[in-house]
Amino acid sequence: MLQIIALVVVAITIFLLIKQYETRMVLIGSGLIMCLLALSPMAGLDAFSERMTSGSLIQAICASMGFAYVMKYTQCDMHLVRTLAGMMNRLGFFLIPATVIVTYIINTAIPSAAGCAAAVGATLIPLLIGARIHPAIAAAAVLSGTIGSFLSPGMSHNAFVSNLFNEVMQNTADFKEMSVMDLIGLHAPYSVAVGLIGAVSLSVVALVRKEYRITPSEDAVVAQGSEEKEQVKANYLYATAPFIPLILLLIAGLTDWFGAVKMSVPAAMVIGAIYALLITRCNPTTMTKQFFNGMGNAYGDVLGIIIAAAVFAAGLKTSGLIDSFIYFLTHNPELARWGGTIGPFLMGIITGSGDAAALAFNETVTRSAAALGYTIPDMGMAAAISGALGRTMSPIAGVTIVCAGLAAANPVEVIKRTAPGMIIGVIFIALFML
Repeated sequence: MLQIIALVVVAITIFLLIKQYETRMVLIGSGLIMCLLALSPMAGLDAFSERMTSGSLIQAICASMGFAYVMKYTQCDMHLVRTLAGMMNRLGFFLIPATVIVTYIINTAIPSAAGCAAAVGATLIPLLIGARIHPAIAAAAVLSGTIGSFLSPGMSHNAFVSNLFNEVMQNTADFKEMSVMDLIGLHAPYSVAVGLIGAVSLSVVALVRKEYRITPSEDAVVAQGSEEKEQVKANYLYATAPFIPLILLLIAGLTDWFGAVKMSVPAAMVIGAIYALLITRCNPTTMTKQFFNGMGNAYGDVLGIIIAAAVFAAGLKTSGLIDSFIYFLTHNPELARWGGTIGPFLMGIITGSGDAAALAFNETVTRSAAALGYTIPDMGMAAAISGALGRTMSPIAGVTIVCAGLAAANPVEVIKRTAPGMIIGVIFIALFML
């Protein structure tokens, strides 16, 4: 009876998320209700407290968001976009896959999907429309590239899954601590492949629909988007700043240049911020405030969802649903392949965010990945990437609305163009990553 009631609570939770109620409120409320029904109210509160102080998560996510705020303040992110846009002016039809790839690359330096789309889209979407590419395709090209953040050490899922692996495996005989960069190295081939799938698929869609080289009369938005706008000339030195932390972490992970010094994510982000200060000569007081404002917002917005997902997971666990679900999957292991990918994918579509579903899945099921025949890094990142793919074909996702707004296009028309690539991508992840 308890599990039946818990299933009803889960169904109500999904309904509330679809209706766009505050994610953290819904997850925490549902988790605490299930804990109360199981007569174990402290389980949810203990999970809340435990996730509040997850050191490695706080360090990586907060420092990365602080650095992102510095990049926005110094406008180094915009100089990066303008530098790359200047190389794309004469690509013609190939502007479509090039925009996906460029956005993907920039998203590794600006991990926020909506933030990256706003920075990139303001420059590249008018460029595509001016090249007589349909506005919906222009918006879809930027949207399809916003999954590049999985190669960023500041991406919350990278920190979460590596931390989960260390937490679960630390008492095993052959345990070796996994860093965020170690995890990125493991899933990078799949993440890159998904980005390429999105670029190729969108190009095919544009060819089939004949949405390139369109005339202004076919869409009034083209004339509006092709108006020339005066822009500040790109500063190539400023454009290097967003990649400094990533370069430092890659060098530290692949070479012995730093000797015995271990380069952590926060250290790389602080060095990157100092580098931006030196080359832009901005106000150090304001820059420091921006860095810490970013850290604070990261804790509230990103870590807030992780904490809320932990409370929800505690409710599922105390109600017995997780044990029943894992028992079912261990006797039907092939279903774990699809449950861990299609589930977060669908939730990403209907809620506009793949984070909540992927984090809840990883907090509960991924802990038992070994029993299902998978590894924690593979199952955890498969769920995370699948959730992001679902978000990229959701008409209510914030990043979709940003892209559609910049192109003056309907969000539904935009996701019609991204959908084929995202569907192929999630099937690829299910078949080859798991």
